[in-house]
Amino acid sequence: MNTMIQEGAFTGKRQSHAVAIASDLVIVGGGMSGTCAAITAAREGLKVCLVQDRPVLGGNASSEIRLWVLGATSHMGNNNRWAREGGVIDELLVENMYRNPEGNPILLDTILLEKIALEKNITLLLNTSVYDLEKSGEDKIAFVKAFCSQNSTEFKLSAPLFMDASGDGIVGFLAGAAFRMGAESKEEFDELFAPDQKYGELLGHSLYFYSKDTGKPVRFVPPSFANRELSKLPRFKTFNLREDGCRLWWVEYGGRADTILSSEDIKWELWRIIYGIWDHVKNSGEYPDVENLTLEWVGTIPGKRESRRFEGDYIMHQRDVIEQREHFDAVSFGGWALDLHPADGVYSDKPGCTQWHSKGVYQIPYRSMYSRNIKNLFLGGRLMSASHVAFGSTRVMATCAHNSQAIAMAAKLCLEKGLLPAGLATADHMKALQNLLLQSGQYIPHTALNLKNDMLSDAGLEVSSEFELSSLPYSGPWKSLGFSMAQLLPVTESEKISMKLMLRSAQDCIQKVELRNSQKPGNFTLDRLLEQKEIRLRKGEHVYHIDFDFESKGSQYLALCLLQNDSVEVKCSDLRVTGILSVFNKFNKSVATSSIQSPPIGIGIDEFEFWVPERRPNGHNLGFELNQPLKAFGKGNLLNGIFRPTLTPNAWVASLEDAHPQLKISWREAKSIKEIKLFFDTDYDHPMESTLMGHPESEIPFCVKSYRITDGNGKLLHAEMENHQTINVISFKPAISVERLIIELDHPGEAIPAALFGLICN
Repeated sequence: MNTMIQEGAFTGKRQSHAVAIASDLVIVGGGMSGTCAAITAAREGLKVCLVQDRPVLGGNASSEIRLWVLGATSHMGNNNRWAREGGVIDELLVENMYRNPEGNPILLDTILLEKIALEKNITLLLNTSVYDLEKSGEDKIAFVKAFCSQNSTEFKLSAPLFMDASGDGIVGFLAGAAFRMGAESKEEFDELFAPDQKYGELLGHSLYFYSKDTGKPVRFVPPSFANRELSKLPRFKTFNLREDGCRLWWVEYGGRADTILSSEDIKWELWRIIYGIWDHVKNSGEYPDVENLTLEWVGTIPGKRESRRFEGDYIMHQRDVIEQREHFDAVSFGGWALDLHPADGVYSDKPGCTQWHSKGVYQIPYRSMYSRNIKNLFLGGRLMSASHVAFGSTRVMATCAHNSQAIAMAAKLCLEKGLLPAGLATADHMKALQNLLLQSGQYIPHTALNLKNDMLSDAGLEVSSEFELSSLPYSGPWKSLGFSMAQLLPVTESEKISMKLMLRSAQDCIQKVELRNSQKPGNFTLDRLLEQKEIRLRKGEHVYHIDFDFESKGSQYLALCLLQNDSVEVKCSDLRVTGILSVFNKFNKSVATSSIQSPPIGIGIDEFEFWVPERRPNGHNLGFELNQPLKAFGKGNLLNGIFRPTLTPNAWVASLEDAHPQLKISWREAKSIKEIKLFFDTDYDHPMESTLMGHPESEIPFCVKSYRITDGNGKLLHAEMENHQTINVISFKPAISVERLIIELDHPGEAIPAALFGLICN
């Protein structure tokens, strides 16, 4: 029971309530990067203190700002197939789509808070700002000081390792870490895309707003500070004022200012613009259908793109992205475009952004994720070591979160081995780090999990069936060839493409068909022509045979391309299969302006075609019949250490005719198993934008929803009936002793066969 507190007059200075917390890792910043890092580290057994200066988690993705989480998938508008980030960020996006397909940012807040609250190794400090620190010597942080405005408590947070994911880099700045702000010259890193002073050297802030239909007329009286002269803005006539939320990213300002010290001034200018936009929408008379609309929400915190970038032992630059350079210490990947914005933002006469894509995803090295001079400081989120140009790609939230998961796992190894971050950057340590990351669902291009020491390395594997791609039934809609269409087909050694298609033509004509692949293995740019054919079409609906001579010399994806022909339609299929996808030579206006990327000469960017998928419920595969089936879906994929489609589907897929698909694992002698980890298909090609955009489904159709695990004697060890997640971890306490395991999967749908990318037994 509370009792009254009464203190008399005090002539001295009272002290705030003080709390000291010692952890293994202090993470400053609770955006997507800090959140994913905290969860990753906590699950690995580290005691984590997560410090967030806002009342909710998520940073730019939170309900306070409401920008969607996006990364290498780039709205499905580039050639990066199956490129959604893995691990914890994937888990969060999958869960958000399951609970929140409409994209309500409030619900994303709850998911992030719940995931953090479930981890008992995390101490979460919300509304708590770091304002000072102490060092032990010149190059190490001893502790940081933080203050919570809501409970008047001062915190002293100590740890052997720190991660700055604060966005502006408050910890790195106070500690004396080397940093940059602004754009490098073209000469420093041979970056031909580096901007000049006229374009500007910093990306600005954006502020978002929502409108709501009240069902009755609503008037709007603008505040006195609203900008009433929007028509004078250079790009005003090109603005689409009917859109809201983060689609208004172009309402940007601040690139000419100090994006840290002038943040409040920038916010005020954005408020002036936003309220001026709404005044124009409501009161100009140009929008008669907005009478019932009210301004439901205007952001109070701008979404900040750029401020300090800190220096690591490696600084990423334009060539790393465009040339897709490989690094011995690769621990993550990116794939967003090199995306620069004019510094004048909404006041510029230039387009709101300039985006140039690479031909595929690129590796991100560990050496760019820690400070080169503060020895126990990791660089999380957008603080990573990159030039301004490379930062244009690495800065997006899903990429930053994926990087930070690697940092958290690196912290685990540093503590186990008694190392500081730079000491981990050796070939042997990197192999160990990569293996840990891959086991957790992280994707690293051109890197497979080493399963030599896994229990499955000496196990026998049997499956009840293997899907062979002999045909996709003509069960889907007719698709016009108003755009060129390609079917991605996974082939193995010595396989050829000989097939039948159903085409419908409005007249007798010639249909051009090409067989293509990509110059760089693992890319899906379709920039290498292998063979050309012409089919003489007769008016009406007919089945045609196409026979290619090209013989594959290894596992890869080939693309059967039906070139644009406005007179022709092709019959599609309703059957959807893991690792099989159709793409179209068109563009997504969110990230491109043409179906061909045609950069100016002399900026170091490649010209190429975009071949992009359609979102479900569209995106049907072609209907076809193959003379010889393709056999890329066998059980061997379960042990190749890759858990998504790359050069091949990398999945065991069961035959649809198999009523009870089973995987049987057997050993010569009993094994003690503590954990089984299963990797399912939640369609890594789907971007899963977290807010505003919405999705037509809450569960990915490829994902196995129900399965059972039994031992050799028929004893049920685990049953799952409602799975929607990519990775399922089944723990046994105490460990079980078995000579045999049977995993029985149920097909996700009548026209979708069950698939499994891999499994790990520990």
